[in-house]
Amino acid sequence: MSYREKTGFFVLTVLLAVFPWIAGMSRSFGHYIDVMIFAGIFCLVTLGLSLLMGFAGQISLAQAAFFGIGAYGSGILTGHFHWNPWAALLASAVAAAAVAWIVGVPALRLKGHYLAMATLGFGVIVHIVMNEEVDWTGGPSGLGGIPGMSLAGRKISGDAAWFYLVWVFVLAAFLFSRHVLHSRIGRALRAIHDDEKAAEAMGVPVSTLKVQVFVYSAFLASVAGSLYAHYVSFLSPGSFDLMWSVRFVLMVVVGGMQSLWGALVGTVLLTFIGNEWLQVFADFEILVYGGILLVMALFVPQGLVVWLDALVRSKARPMPTPSDGGS
Repeated sequence: MSYREKTGFFVLTVLLAVFPWIAGMSRSFGHYIDVMIFAGIFCLVTLGLSLLMGFAGQISLAQAAFFGIGAYGSGILTGHFHWNPWAALLASAVAAAAVAWIVGVPALRLKGHYLAMATLGFGVIVHIVMNEEVDWTGGPSGLGGIPGMSLAGRKISGDAAWFYLVWVFVLAAFLFSRHVLHSRIGRALRAIHDDEKAAEAMGVPVSTLKVQVFVYSAFLASVAGSLYAHYVSFLSPGSFDLMWSVRFVLMVVVGGMQSLWGALVGTVLLTFIGNEWLQVFADFEILVYGGILLVMALFVPQGLVVWLDALVRSKARPMPTPSDGGS
């Protein structure tokens, strides 16, 4: 990790450490802790999606489905079978990874919009199951009574405790994902993103790596879903529909697809926007998201983080001085 990255990670850690204390000082900003908990949960989804889309070049509209598998998996195992929440979280994540492998092996042979359509179809199937399996999921009425989580024998309660728990998961996922990107696997993923045929000709196991990163993104999404289930203690199928897959993609695009920092920035930004300002648009929310995506595609195609980084570098670059005798 470079000095710049270490500094950025240190600053992020410090800001997260003091955020609940600062936000809790005012009633007007106290609910921001809750918003940041949801932002952290969504960051787990978008970190995996960033690797899949931005570095491996694979489009997925199934992240909300894996998010839902984790949520309902934990909810059913703890609510119906009285499992320990941590065991349920792990079991749900393994199940989501297995499903991703089963779906990914045939689906990732497709490319471009064909792959997007395949993952879209899978997401729709999962959403239908959530609605129709009333005995297990509660159907449209939802699944309630999901217990919270405990750590070292102490129940995790209060927004501050949940904030720290969720963001510890996010920081761990960020560090692991960064390690992957700076390894041989990361270089191979970039090669696949640039040209699959050329990468395959150079000996890169293209199919294997695409499935692996798809499984990893599903694993993270499932962990996020489990945390979401135990935090809100109630689930409904509407939280895992196609619109949420679109939101996750938009979060990655806004921040910058080829940057893990972009996944964090885009997710936090759009979570705040969605919770604070977009509620007034009600049924027209999809149009607002479409407008944001259009603006990003036209004016900041690389994402906010890459654009800001380039802007800072250009400002920091010393101005050229005219050479002696120059005109």
